[in-house]
Amino acid sequence: METLILNVTGSDRPGLTQALAAAVLGAGGNWLESHLSQLGGLYVGSVLVEVEAEGVERLRAAVKAVDSQGLEVRIAPAIAVAAPAGPAIQFSLVGHDRPGIVHQVTALLSDLGANIEALDTRLSLEAQTGAPLFHMEARLSLPAGLASDEVQVALEAISGEIMVDVAVQPALA
Repeated sequence: METLILNVTGSDRPGLTQALAAAVLGAGGNWLESHLSQLGGLYVGSVLVEVEAEGVERLRAAVKAVDSQGLEVRIAPAIAVAAPAGPAIQFSLVGHDRPGIVHQVTALLSDLGANIEALDTRLSLEAQTGAPLFHMEARLSLPAGLASDEVQVALEAISGEIMVDVAVQPALA
């Protein structure tokens, strides 16, 4: 079995997810995981699929047919990843939007040796003032020897500078 990642980008319209699912199924593949959304007016995301080795070329051909419908699909082989040495945690952050929040938080996490497994950000409007609020949620795997409370302390140390509230908790399985 081959495990592949389909990276997709295109104009959003009804039926795109179904067209992708049909391409995977038509190649004898199995849809394992996905993260698909509308972002900036485009349909974007990633799909992890499994297909027999002889089905890979059928999948490539089926994806080209989806391409002609206005969706760009790139196929890359997935790689095996070693289990993280330390615990997994989730954190959330919210504050008034401004440039640099993602840069500062990810720089701190990188310095700590934490690996970002998933990152979701969004904007919302503050109820009373209508000011934009920035939300970040992430799942991290920590290196051996780094405890979640150390991450909490480090994030709190920069929270005043970037004017955000931070919460850290163990990740759900």
